Amino acid sequence: MMSGVTIGQAAAYAGVTIKTIRHYHRLGLVDEPLRDSSGYRRYGSSELLRLIQVRTLAEAGVPLSGIGPLLAADPRHFATDLAEVKRRMTERIDELIARRDLLDRLANGDRTLLPDRACALLDRAAGLGFTPDEVAAYREGMVLTRALVPDDFDDYLGEAERALDDTRFVDLNKECWAAKDLAPDDPRIEELATAVAERFLANPALLATSKRLRARADTTRYGLLNHHGEDQAAPAMARLTALVEAKLRAAGVDIPHQ
Repeated sequence: MMSGVTIGQAAAYAGVTIKTIRHYHRLGLVDEPLRDSSGYRRYGSSELLRLIQVRTLAEAGVPLSGIGPLLAADPRHFATDLAEVKRRMTERIDELIARRDLLDRLANGDRTLLPDRACALLDRAAGLGFTPDEVAAYREGMVLTRALVPDDFDDYLGEAERALDDTRFVDLNKECWAAKDLAPDDPRIEELATAVAERFLANPALLATSKRLRARADTTRYGLLNHHGEDQAAPAMARLTALVEAKLRAAGVDIPHQ
């Protein structure tokens, strides 16, 4: 009579399930023992040791496909192969930590995952009195700019920071937002467009971002950036933007026609 234990006992001793042992057999990680006179497979000490080795490596994160070659390697190659498994695992851990941090930012309301510098700029805009809806619109503009002209995004942020230093420009921006509820033919729209265009011309640095984006982006991308949200915004805002662009063109500023 053959000595050894049944598959159920072997599973209990090795700390795995019967299903797992059979899976190891199918993969060739553990040889199937011979059957006894009663037709049952009996697991001896060598099979139990192999089960424990395979289970331990699997729990350590070694892919099942790599366990066979690893166990067949000599001690030197075994150590080298384990080091490589550890390196890949560390990379995976770093990736998971990064994903976890992104989830934290999403949970905190940062659905666009902008860099810290951009988020600080949005916080500054909120501190200057822009409403949450207005800050959200600025955020959307940043997301689009980063996607459409990524190489210029840092310059865009720098010039946007300087724009917030211009108190007159900040005040005009607030007036533009307040004008959204006006009728498109309200004469105040024309007056505000003139004031905005004059401020751009008086402080050319405010046009630097727009100029750089126009130089790098085609007309379609420029339209996506500068006319974003007009389909949801009040008609007055679309007319205001169109008037400002027209006045700047009249002053010699190269702005694409949409």
